[in-house]
Amino acid sequence: MTKKLIIKTVILGFLSWLIPFVVSFLFFKPGGEILVPYATFKSIIMVVGVISGCYLLFKFFSYIESDYVRNGLIVGVTWFVINILLDVIILIPMMKTSFADYFMSIGLSYFAIPAISIAFGYLLKSKIKQP
Repeated sequence: MTKKLIIKTVILGFLSWLIPFVVSFLFFKPGGEILVPYATFKSIIMVVGVISGCYLLFKFFSYIESDYVRNGLIVGVTWFVINILLDVIILIPMMKTSFADYFMSIGLSYFAIPAISIAFGYLLKSKIKQP
């Protein structure tokens, strides 16, 4: 992986966390009171995360010309780590919750990132007919 691709991977990974985070503010009053039921909020943010994540993966794979599955694994694990780290630094303190409670309610959903990125890799490999 080139330095340029590493930088793009990190920037796109940061955006995969930032977009749902920013959108989430639309569902809270200035004092922190949530405007919709919590289950609805989680579902909306999950949909925003999947749609924006798939678009960002599309952008990432537009820079890739080979080794699609390997790159899908690398980008998926990298973005998973970026999302967890940013949540630990920013979200968990905002939520005033434990890591265990956070991980069971939010963190587990980040396993979708490598699942989707690896699926992208296999799809591209099958379409391009790489060994």
